[in-house]
Amino acid sequence: MTDASTLFDAAVIGGGPAGLSAAIALAQAGARTALVARRLPYADNRTTALLGASVELLESLDVWPRCKDKAAALEIMRLVDDTGRLFRAPEVRFSCHEIGLDAFGYNIDNRSLMLALEERAAELPGIVRFDDEAESVVIEADDVAIRTASAQFLAARLVVGADGRHSLCREAAGIAVTRRDLTQTALTFNVGHARPHRNVSTEFHTPHGPCVFVPLPGNRSSIVWVAAPAEAERLRGLSDDELSAAIEKQSHSILGRMTVEPGRNLFPLAIERPKSFGRDRIALVGEAAHVVPPIGAQGLNLGLRDAADIARLAGDAIASGEDPGAPDVLERYDRARRPDILSRTFAIDIANRSLLNDFLPLQPVRAVGMHLLGAIGPLRRFAMREGLTPTWRR
Repeated sequence: MTDASTLFDAAVIGGGPAGLSAAIALAQAGARTALVARRLPYADNRTTALLGASVELLESLDVWPRCKDKAAALEIMRLVDDTGRLFRAPEVRFSCHEIGLDAFGYNIDNRSLMLALEERAAELPGIVRFDDEAESVVIEADDVAIRTASAQFLAARLVVGADGRHSLCREAAGIAVTRRDLTQTALTFNVGHARPHRNVSTEFHTPHGPCVFVPLPGNRSSIVWVAAPAEAERLRGLSDDELSAAIEKQSHSILGRMTVEPGRNLFPLAIERPKSFGRDRIALVGEAAHVVPPIGAQGLNLGLRDAADIARLAGDAIASGEDPGAPDVLERYDRARRPDILSRTFAIDIANRSLLNDFLPLQPVRAVGMHLLGAIGPLRRFAMREGLTPTWRR
């Protein structure tokens, strides 16, 4: 691979979508980059709704042309109050055409996205792949020393921690995390259905969380069904016919008869946020930097913006002959990511709490807020633009 004494400009630890995107973006920005991640077959059938700037980033990385034919456009987003409460909000519809777009984004299966990312990463001479896992990360004065599970050694001036919720990189930097477990679990699976979705994503708001139907190519959709933990476990244990009937009932048969496809995943929900997003030659991206519920499709979209920001800042430093892991670079990264991550986390948390709280006086407040959002054009268009890209990034 490389001599143990070789010093990289950057090392990315973690090979999920955010980590691979960060490695590709860093290499394209001029950083000699080590990628420490196992090459594993991606068997997960989950999907990701890539919104706004995420697609633009993947295009700039020469990744999107390799997988766009596996994605379905998201042209309309419907929010439906299915709480059954006394005061219910009216349905709200967002159309991409109202703000001059062909689509809000695209929903793609993670397997196709990962294959495209892996293919692109393998082409770049600026990426040296360590098909291994990081076992230790030690921060030193001028670089970070990394030892892999198979006793390979490397060093880098900047380390990008894309190693998930239990981040070794975050621990090495001594960055504390605030965590709040939610009394909710997400069940994810895919379905085929009799009627076309017409590129409409529908989110039913229930007393236990959202149930979202997101278009896939053909007469297929991906489902994220948030429920109480015991109910989610019960749903996962149903037979295919029973779950097909249950999800058709939950959808009020808007897509006709449904057929559940193989593969179900269960995820307990939580909100996690580190005290810092970059410190001591470590920059955090993806779930090492933020964990949010699957509301508004913000998770991986935030992770891709993490990747874009650290690559831009590190690339600028290298082009100026500076150290990409210097404190001022990490401080700029923290400042760049903080308003985006905190505002999105806050908005998702408030939206989620409004569903779970059945306090009667709050019901008309939520209903009026949703009514105003749907009825006032400038407010609706502002919400659509903010949902895609925060104001300060445009």
